[in-house]
Amino acid sequence: MRIRIEGKIGCQAPRDGTVNERAMYMFCDLGDIQVHYEVHGEGKPIIMIHGFSPDYRLMEGCMEPVFKDRSGFQRIYLDLPGMGRTKGEYWLTGTDDMLDVVLRFIETVIPGQSFLLAGESYGGYLARGVMTKMGDRVEGLLTICSPIYAEREKRELPEHTVIKTDEQLIASLPLEEAREFASIAVVQDEYVLKRTREEIIPGVMLADPVFLEKIKQNYAFSFSIDLPQPFEKPVLFFTGRQDAVVGFKDHWAILDQFPRASFAVLDRAGHNLQIEQPAVFNALVADWLDRSEEALHLKKEHTAK
Repeated sequence: MRIRIEGKIGCQAPRDGTVNERAMYMFCDLGDIQVHYEVHGEGKPIIMIHGFSPDYRLMEGCMEPVFKDRSGFQRIYLDLPGMGRTKGEYWLTGTDDMLDVVLRFIETVIPGQSFLLAGESYGGYLARGVMTKMGDRVEGLLTICSPIYAEREKRELPEHTVIKTDEQLIASLPLEEAREFASIAVVQDEYVLKRTREEIIPGVMLADPVFLEKIKQNYAFSFSIDLPQPFEKPVLFFTGRQDAVVGFKDHWAILDQFPRASFAVLDRAGHNLQIEQPAVFNALVADWLDRSEEALHLKKEHTAK
């Protein structure tokens, strides 16, 4: 296994034409697949896993603002297979295989290291899979609007509700964009639309729909991802009160597995909670990082003794 660096810091422009001078654009060569990823900062690693269809920019867009005035964490954003710059290889047939890629990616870029884990939607589902395989190395878990049950028919879902809408804005959009935006957004205003266009749509446009349709046929893990014993480290579960994609009530079924979990059910928030409630999102992520730093510090003290 080897890592191939594409370009140098600030030398390669992202596909949207902007230049991010803080990021390193890299591919992790696992032999049978090359995984695109980006790294920001230094310190304790945090593996960031985006949802189904978008790319790394979904997680980068909501997480990087939290680190504007904060150091001590190395943020590692990857593109899942079939999304972003990571090709959906023919041998990948379902979520078990996707998890295998994520596990090998982690072991290659931060071999033997402990890390924090953050995932949105499908990425949060994968993160729980990571917990079952290398949970002893995970120092904290964050999920954003992630399903507890892979099968949609098992989820307890609210009806799609719109809390705020700008009718003139919606009317000004191309028909297909208006339909897509209105079908998922709980807050339908210029701010949410702008961030959706910047952080979600570009990745969706790059996704391989044929490959992803194949993965959908085996979307659920073939094994249980319930933990055999409680995870005694800081956790944050974000859910949207109006999230009609994965809901929020199903999380009650797993909370006993996470005795140090904060469970946030945010009003005025759907499946794109991180965009619709940015201030609360930032504050709670900062709290999760504070709790994680505290736990890591105590762990170091105990190790020293």
